[in-house]
Amino acid sequence: MFRVTKELNFCFGHRLMHYNGKCRQLHGHNARAVVTVAAHELDDLGMVADFSALRRHIGDWIDRTLDHKMILHKDDPLVTLLRDQGDPVLAIDDHPTTENLAKLIYEQVEREGYPVVEVTLWETPTSYATYTPAGVAAVVGD
Repeated sequence: MFRVTKELNFCFGHRLMHYNGKCRQLHGHNARAVVTVAAHELDDLGMVADFSALRRHIGDWIDRTLDHKMILHKDDPLVTLLRDQGDPVLAIDDHPTTENLAKLIYEQVEREGYPVVEVTLWETPTSYATYTPAGVAAVVGD
């Protein structure tokens, strides 16, 4: 099994509705997404995936979709208010936790056709979440 990892940095803001803690307030993070793809065999160039292609496809999507956006739950009343002010908002179906954002990035990497096995999203230098779908860990260990 071969694995390669690409790190992509971006900034985002969010808040967690109905949360009893500091994260209920609007705040921001300097995030680091760590995308790992794997394959049993290398391509004709001896690669699992080209780092430049990962940066171009996934990094550009992150830049367009997540970077410098306020990421909020779709039912957050601030979505409309911020959009009316012209602020960039991404409204998502789930609460914008680090766990759910790692999954969101994973799903995009998968849609781009890469053999993704996990995405780790660092929210701070000491806190991160990793998303690996059920069944992937067993395949990677084979």
